[in-house]
Amino acid sequence: MIDTLLPLAVFAFVSSITPGSNNIMLTSSGIMFGFNRTISHMLGATFGFGVMLVLCVAGIGSLVLVVPSIHVVLKMLGSAYLLYLVWKLRCMSFKSGVGGNSKLMTFFGAAIFQAANPKIWIMAVTSTSTFLSPLQPIWLSVSIYCRVFSVINLPCGSILTMVGSILRRYLAQPL
Repeated sequence: MIDTLLPLAVFAFVSSITPGSNNIMLTSSGIMFGFNRTISHMLGATFGFGVMLVLCVAGIGSLVLVVPSIHVVLKMLGSAYLLYLVWKLRCMSFKSGVGGNSKLMTFFGAAIFQAANPKIWIMAVTSTSTFLSPLQPIWLSVSIYCRVFSVINLPCGSILTMVGSILRRYLAQPL
């Protein structure tokens, strides 16, 4: 596990900071609600991803790899969902202090969303099959693996939320 720790950390960072539905939603929430109110969303997404990692270790990820059509469906649904989010962001109007009909995502909502997030599935399945060591006892290997992702994923989400909250200040100013 030690020899794969650095590559796992790099993979976790790159996959956690690059665009995806979580990152778009965290940035949007930072814009609409500010950093402090988005903390539960960030924590829920990180927790939900940790659960997904454990499920992939338990074998659900293997099912996705064995049945290639599931992977194709996830890619199509994920692409459609990302396009939907982009369209919603494009049409979003921002007024300082007014959230419109936007609702703050809760810890539980963000955690559950991870099961429907194709990028999270791809990250979990890929990293599980590539980086998880058959180190004995297995619980130690899984614990290290999940902690590396959590320790890297949460700051990445925080950075994107902070970017959104900084943009909030500029979007609230009249041109």
